[in-house]
Amino acid sequence: MSTTIFDLHAAVLADYDNFVRSFIQIADPRAREFVDQQLGEEARLWPEPLLQFSPAYQPGCTTAELAAEGVIHPTTAEIFRRPDGAPLRLHLHQEQAIRCAGDGQSFVVTSGTGSGKSFTYFLPIVDYVVRHGQDDHTLALVVYPM
Repeated sequence: MSTTIFDLHAAVLADYDNFVRSFIQIADPRAREFVDQQLGEEARLWPEPLLQFSPAYQPGCTTAELAAEGVIHPTTAEIFRRPDGAPLRLHLHQEQAIRCAGDGQSFVVTSGTGSGKSFTYFLPIVDYVVRHGQDDHTLALVVYPM
């Protein structure tokens, strides 16, 4: 029997439901009934599945091109390569954010899921470590909403 994406979705929701419920200890039966209804029938913690197509993001330069310009260190460009060894082609919003970081400017990236937002700060963090070495203090703090 093969597992479908819908089976996986149901399994993830069931696991998450069990996880959330493991932290809930409600003595009052009316309050417990309300919370159970909200978690169960109303599914308040998870929306209906969303299926959408990823847009094509405007292409930017490659990590090798950024290294050639001195925006990132050549070692950073070597670290961030495709599995076949070719340089990574960045999306334009990634390139722009990495250039801002290289200039010491603050930046905010708002883009769709799967567009490489995390890459816009992980690459500059790694580049900083490559250029300056690692001390015994915190160099970056990454906070995710989950």
